[in-house]
Amino acid sequence: MSPVLFICQMELRRILTLRPVFSVMILAVVIYAAFYPQPYRTEALRNVPIALVDLDGSDSSRTFARRLDASADVAIVAALPDVATAEREVLARSLHGILVIPKFFERDLLHGRPAPLALYADASYFLLYSRISGAVTALARTMGAEIEAKRLVAAHIDPAIAQAATDPMPLTAIPLFNPQGGYATYILPAAFVLLLQQTLLIGVSLLGTYPSDWEKGARDRKIGAFDCVIGRLLAYLVVQTFTVAFYLIVLPYLYGIPRLGSIGPITAVAFPFILAVCGLGMLMARVLRNPVLVQLVAAGLGMPFIFLAGFAWPADAMPEMLRKAALAIPSTSAINALVNLGQLGASLQDVGPHVLTLLILAVLYCGLAVLLEARACADTRLR
Repeated sequence: MSPVLFICQMELRRILTLRPVFSVMILAVVIYAAFYPQPYRTEALRNVPIALVDLDGSDSSRTFARRLDASADVAIVAALPDVATAEREVLARSLHGILVIPKFFERDLLHGRPAPLALYADASYFLLYSRISGAVTALARTMGAEIEAKRLVAAHIDPAIAQAATDPMPLTAIPLFNPQGGYATYILPAAFVLLLQQTLLIGVSLLGTYPSDWEKGARDRKIGAFDCVIGRLLAYLVVQTFTVAFYLIVLPYLYGIPRLGSIGPITAVAFPFILAVCGLGMLMARVLRNPVLVQLVAAGLGMPFIFLAGFAWPADAMPEMLRKAALAIPSTSAINALVNLGQLGASLQDVGPHVLTLLILAVLYCGLAVLLEARACADTRLR
């Protein structure tokens, strides 16, 4: 048996027999796939509960409240007599907003005067705030345009002209690459890449910190550092072949995420991505040398990796120094490349710069891993 295949076989055996590593690289992959997407299955927030304080009590105010409650975004779950009572419900977190319809609302509308509404929305949770404010704003504009059109028609203006006057620039918004305008379609493709990185990074790092039976065999066979690293990388590639296919091809299909990319380009990006993460994991193992420390450091790096990836917060809005530092993390380029390929229909040529960055990281990290492995082998011989 060749040295590389010998190391690969022994490393695969360690992945399946070491419980901490098996838990991270196999069990965690399955558990994340089953449970992580569940909170986002509804795609968009629906029926956010708010309170109504109707100080006018007119037909117009009731019509506005009824149409708002009929929308998919907001649900009026309580009609309260005053703002103070509604405020207590918001502070208790049973409601997320208050819509106040002022006194003389209908009278001002009939006289052609502004009839301002007051909306108090919980901005501490930005998704809830944007949903509530968007629903109320859209309805206010729609009803305002309808009322103005009726007023113009009553003044003997042609209905078509009245309609054009109240809505001179009609807009049709088409959500490209995310037909439902949903949160799951936006977040899951990037999150899957991050999950792949974290499970692989922790697994490879843990493997490097546990004593291995094949090290003695490698010394007896006089296997060099390069063959040792290549054999380990081959073992990780065998495992990740199934994991990557599951996360990037099967799961998007199961969860209804748009799929525009083909298997070939996705594989071309995934290959250097896996190598880069494995090389980084082997470096972490050599530097940290303790399984507990590996888990603590990897857990601490999880959140920075998420925010530096550029999908939770736009990369263009980050300081230049952080954007450059983020390129050292394989997931940063992998997310941009894989999301563009899989969900936006880009070609491999379009994501060429990201692939090149991943190749550079793979060569750099794996090369450093070979050097550290050679140094470790030399220290062992001296002992």
